[in-house]
Amino acid sequence: MLSLKPLPVRPAAHPLQPAMDAANRVILGKEEQIRLAMACLLAGGHLLIEDLPGVGKTTLAHVLAKVMGLNFHRIQFTSDLLPADIIGVSVFDRATGSFKFHPGPVFSQLILADEVNRATPKTQSALLEAMEEHQVTVEGETRALPEPFFVIATQNPSNQIGTFPLPESQLDRFLIRLELGYPGRAAERALLAGEDRRTMVGDLPPMLEPHQLVAWQAQVRSVHASGPLIDYVQALVEQSRQSPLYESGLSPRAALALLNAARAWAFLGGRDKVIPEDVQAVLPGVAGHRLRTRGTPGTQSSASNARQLIEAVPIP
Repeated sequence: MLSLKPLPVRPAAHPLQPAMDAANRVILGKEEQIRLAMACLLAGGHLLIEDLPGVGKTTLAHVLAKVMGLNFHRIQFTSDLLPADIIGVSVFDRATGSFKFHPGPVFSQLILADEVNRATPKTQSALLEAMEEHQVTVEGETRALPEPFFVIATQNPSNQIGTFPLPESQLDRFLIRLELGYPGRAAERALLAGEDRRTMVGDLPPMLEPHQLVAWQAQVRSVHASGPLIDYVQALVEQSRQSPLYESGLSPRAALALLNAARAWAFLGGRDKVIPEDVQAVLPGVAGHRLRTRGTPGTQSSASNARQLIEAVPIP
């Protein structure tokens, strides 16, 4: 009697896969960066996209805003931007004889802070409380921000004219920093021969609902991290503090960020537990902007420096 071999079972596509596929059709050849961006948002973190002008930073931020289906505002950061332009201001209402607060664009589910390092440090600091506490305090009154709340910021390299470097306290608020880089030859050829990117972004439909995103964020927090896996995260953090390469190591907040990002990466892979490869995949994006190379003040270490941690720490 002929015995039939069972057909291999293919893993079900992740519910976020259509959104990532749509983003990959607009931003060509950057699949890993797009997945890292999605992992960042699933982990409830804020995203910083840093690279040279013209490589697609703002386009990627627009694509993420569109496919996530969230209400969003784009804020163009300039040297004359004021904190009130972000948070809002109270205006005297003659009809009521009192001041009425007019909320600024920060009261949106997703903020696109374009060229964030072209604003002055005072204006940059206006985002600190919002990013950490999901609230803002104006004239002694604390106002909650909508949920979910994300900041996607783009910035040019600090050696560009007219930029103000982000302080460490501001950088630490970003869960992941991405660098896009130049596209490959095939991707650039398709870009040149294809449809206008602005038109493609405008035609993108929302692919998520806010309540779906909140539910997936809760699932991400429940992804299991075993004791040995947490030992591995601790070993990486301790190595960063002991290594002579860096002026200072990763903080406890950075360790939590690394674990949360790894959970989101595992979730996107369809797994209910974190494996060491998940930690290694997100480590450069999480640690690259938090580690400062010794002997080069004012210059953040590259992702390659963060990868040296992977080589120095064995998997348990």
